[in-house]
Amino acid sequence: MQPSEPPRNTRDSRHSYPRGMAKKKAPEWQWSEDGINFRTRKWVRPEDLNANGSLFGGSLLKWIDEEAAIYAIVQLGNYRAVTKHISEINFEASAVQGDLIEIGLQATHFGTTSLTMRAVARNMITRKRILTIEKIVFVSLDEDGAPTPHGYSEITYNRDRMPTERLATGTIRLP
Repeated sequence: MQPSEPPRNTRDSRHSYPRGMAKKKAPEWQWSEDGINFRTRKWVRPEDLNANGSLFGGSLLKWIDEEAAIYAIVQLGNYRAVTKHISEINFEASAVQGDLIEIGLQATHFGTTSLTMRAVARNMITRKRILTIEKIVFVSLDEDGAPTPHGYSEITYNRDRMPTERLATGTIRLP
């Protein structure tokens, strides 16, 4: 580290936190400069590599879609939340075997039947961004597989919306 560089884990006083979150409640590592909350970590293993020896993009997208689905289920209070749309995927850097990857999500909009979020994946050690997705849309479905209103307009930081029933495999019928 050069003498003129700031220490690695400092943040300037202009950093903003999502509405309702006080500075003292957020651990130093948890928030990025743009408000993304990093909660999921993955270890890049040999089976996650492509022919070039770097992280296969499909593995990373699978991890992101799974984490986004869990987040949508909690936020929408419905196990029947499905991926509707993923916008442009911007790969910015790569990762190699042994790297630790953080996946962060941020809810950006609640629609009548949907939740839109943005995703960022970064290398936990270098803090380099690996990927950004500006728009992932999940839709809440009813028992017949049709979009259903969820009734929410902002995110929750606890589990008050978590569904209390588990669905049997294969019970979601799509039109």
